[in-house]
Amino acid sequence: MASAVSIRGLRKAFGPRSVLDGIDLEIAPGEFVALLGRSGCGKSTLLRILAGLDRQVDGTAEVPGTVSIAFQQPRLLPWRKVWRNIALGLNKPNGHAIALKALEEVRLADHADAWPLTLSGGEAQRVSLARALVREPDVLLLDEPFGALDALTRLAMHHLVEDLWARHRPAVLLVTHDVDEALLLADRILVLDEGRIVAAHHVDLPRPRRRASVVEQRTRVLADLGVDVETAA
Repeated sequence: MASAVSIRGLRKAFGPRSVLDGIDLEIAPGEFVALLGRSGCGKSTLLRILAGLDRQVDGTAEVPGTVSIAFQQPRLLPWRKVWRNIALGLNKPNGHAIALKALEEVRLADHADAWPLTLSGGEAQRVSLARALVREPDVLLLDEPFGALDALTRLAMHHLVEDLWARHRPAVLLVTHDVDEALLLADRILVLDEGRIVAAHHVDLPRPRRRASVVEQRTRVLADLGVDVETAA
């Protein structure tokens, strides 16, 4: 089976500084991968490259299928109603019906005619997810989409994303700083440091997961991030 994402020897530099330094990575169709690392290690740069937003690179980054991306900020157009934000760029005669179906999936069908500025942070992020999924992508890129949300809303979004992934089965690459989030959602966790993948963890646990079930792996992932749990405690 062909990979949903295939990266070979990927390098990206900004002037003299190498942000990505020889990345090799394969993501299988339907696989959920989380990418962890400290700020500035190259996580978002890698997502931008896979989304086709940055082509000035060395090496190869191949994504044969369709790609959608959701950012930390929803980036909704305030002068377009919610359903029109979702249908933007679809170029299909039944764009309204498609947008309404997507809104039903993220439990916002009654907000189709709302203006973006009337939405809460969690609602706006759900609209952003609907906009990404409405194109039925083979690869879904999530760039810290829950980082600006409060703790309770973030938990609700975790359940929603897991449910949408189970239904649509795109390959997912989630960039996050939250180790617990990665362990609860991903099949595989990659740790990026100084532009290189320095560790990989397979999370072979049944879903839905609970924090108590990932404690042991959490300690190992934190160690790869340079965090000594006993010392921190």
